[in-house]
Amino acid sequence: MANVKTVPKKRKIKRCKQDVIYDTVLFIVLTLILVIVAYPLWWVIISSFSNPTEVSAGNVIWLPIGFNLKGYAEVFKDDMIVRSFLNSILYTVCGVLVNLAVTLPTAYALSRDKFSGKGIITIFYVITMFFSGGMIPTYLVVRDLHLLNTMWSLILPGCLSVYNMIVARTFFKSNIPEELYEAAAIDGCSQGKFFFKIALPLSGSIIAILVLYYGVGHWNSYFSALLYMTDQDTWPLQLVLRRILITNETALAQTATTAAARAALQEQRQLTEVMKYSLIIISSIPVLVLYPFIQKHFVKGVMIGSVKG
Repeated sequence: MANVKTVPKKRKIKRCKQDVIYDTVLFIVLTLILVIVAYPLWWVIISSFSNPTEVSAGNVIWLPIGFNLKGYAEVFKDDMIVRSFLNSILYTVCGVLVNLAVTLPTAYALSRDKFSGKGIITIFYVITMFFSGGMIPTYLVVRDLHLLNTMWSLILPGCLSVYNMIVARTFFKSNIPEELYEAAAIDGCSQGKFFFKIALPLSGSIIAILVLYYGVGHWNSYFSALLYMTDQDTWPLQLVLRRILITNETALAQTATTAAARAALQEQRQLTEVMKYSLIIISSIPVLVLYPFIQKHFVKGVMIGSVKG
């Protein structure tokens, strides 16, 4: 009879009482944090689909009550919504491309050890993080450059974020060593060719993070458009949504003086309240769609430079 070798069973590691208590407390704390962070978003979602009367009465807590799409229907009654939505997509895409075209070469150049004067140049960049020309001088510059009512007034003044540039510079310095360029230079590779054919293909994670940071910034921006955009056809989505809310609130204030319209006024107030939540969901959809595609790069990107072995 052939000898049959028995595989020894893995011994279960007995956990001490202190480990069990620690894990239990940690699980409870993290669960509470998750609820605190996620519940407001969940409440906005269910409120946007609930009956306006129930939302105003404070009865919507965990699940939608009286499912309806009145808030979304009221939002899309305005013809400017679709046009402003397309404007925001155009401004965001073009803005991110310009941001990357400026940030990545700057960060790469400042990460190279043999680049003379990089310390002084970096100081000049850092100073702009704490001091700016101010709103009025910036407006005068944009006006004199004939950028008013164009998408470039939203893109060019903020085409470089110093913080994002420093993050990208740290990535290049930590992950694209000088030795790699020296090896490529032996074969006749120039700095430009090295940047485009070697450095950029190896920088997918930082590019994904910059796309997220810049994209969210462009999508949520409305104050610059408020300053530089007077033609309503060029307004981004955030500015149109702001106008809708202000118009509704103004209309409510005007009808409040009419005693005969009190019932209609109360219903309109309730509908306006639901519209606010619908607007939040509409304006958040592109970011929510974008994030899953770059999630795998997010943790690596935000931890760049934090640990250096």
